[in-house]
Amino acid sequence: MPECWDGEHDIETPYGLLHVVIRGSPKGNRPAILTYHDVGLNHKLCFNTFFNFEDMQEITKHFVVCHVDAPGQQVGASQFPQGYQFPSMEQLAAMLPSVVQHFGFKYVIGIGVGAGAYVLAKFALIFPDLVEGLVLMNIDPNGKGWIDWAATKLSGLTSTLPDTVLSHLFSQEELVSNTELVQSYRQQISNVVNQANLQLFWNMYNSRRDLDISRPGTVPNAKTLRCPVMLVVGDNAPAEDGVVECNSKLDPTTTTFLKMADSGGLPQVTQPGKLTEAFKYFLQGMGYISGACVSLGGQAYRERPGESSQESNSRPPGDRAPCSLSGDKRGNERPSPTVRPGGDTEPRRCLENTAGTGGALSQHDSSCPLSHSIPHQRQLGGRQPPAGLHPLGEQRGAGPGQPHHGGVLLKPRSHEDAHSPPHPH
Repeated sequence: MPECWDGEHDIETPYGLLHVVIRGSPKGNRPAILTYHDVGLNHKLCFNTFFNFEDMQEITKHFVVCHVDAPGQQVGASQFPQGYQFPSMEQLAAMLPSVVQHFGFKYVIGIGVGAGAYVLAKFALIFPDLVEGLVLMNIDPNGKGWIDWAATKLSGLTSTLPDTVLSHLFSQEELVSNTELVQSYRQQISNVVNQANLQLFWNMYNSRRDLDISRPGTVPNAKTLRCPVMLVVGDNAPAEDGVVECNSKLDPTTTTFLKMADSGGLPQVTQPGKLTEAFKYFLQGMGYISGACVSLGGQAYRERPGESSQESNSRPPGDRAPCSLSGDKRGNERPSPTVRPGGDTEPRRCLENTAGTGGALSQHDSSCPLSHSIPHQRQLGGRQPPAGLHPLGEQRGAGPGQPHHGGVLLKPRSHEDAHSPPHPH
């Protein structure tokens, strides 16, 4: 792969061209971060706010980022000819290996929203060796039944396409309030996304089949996602029930479920800071971020041996050593955690690391960005869970066949996640 593919590309696949935007260049053997947007959006409308967030940029500078636009959904896309057959959801997933092969990625960490989350989950089921981990927001693993199909058809007769799509993206409360964010997305869905192409994508998404996954141990030869998964949904999102059901069908030892408090249908837009923090912990659990890193003012720093977090924070910025991300989990060395004199692992800021006691983490600080712990249901390769994540124990009912609908509310601590509506550029 060349030094840098930064920019826009049209990739030939078995089911037509796919518009892809690359940001950054490959970093050793680390996976690429591959995104897939929801129906009604494109990568800019769906992910610009999240990936432009300062703390997220501190993470992504260590990875190459690959934004995928569904066929015909990118800004300035030409309208498909009459009679064009839009790819099925399975075919959309089957287009992605061409992208991975074209750029020479060994494997990817996928971030998908809604329809994009469904596509990435399908991709991971069909090509598990290409997927290192998944962040799935607002995923609905169920196909549309006859009643749902009829309701969608009726809605299409009584509402404009942008308004129909908005009811998929936003909660009823957000729509009734007609917030500035909703108004902005209504205008941009109407003017930025080709309406004929959007209608084809919308129809295909509503014709999807069940994702066909089952929790291991509940049925013979159960199919499930083999990689670590973080499920994300707002506590006021239209997709909440679907995400809860998806959570009940995944392996609890490799799945994290985040329910974000005071968040509507687009948590990556309304609360990018909280989502960035959760994503950082997710990467740390996979071995890509050193546990000795602390987040401070949009910059990651490593605490010096024998130094407390408070002492580290009090040092002037020029006197702090930047903390690099960990190496590739498939064989390269990683930096070891900072160690106090006497051999104790240095605790992370906001949380007391009780490593050596089963990896549980406790002692929450009200000033911590995630003052409510994030349920973490996995331990990979014998590593301890990352700071801020703890085993669920009996909270989730992890026994085979026993559904669990647990989660956690990530409480906003301030207005720092307030945002202005994104505008494509």
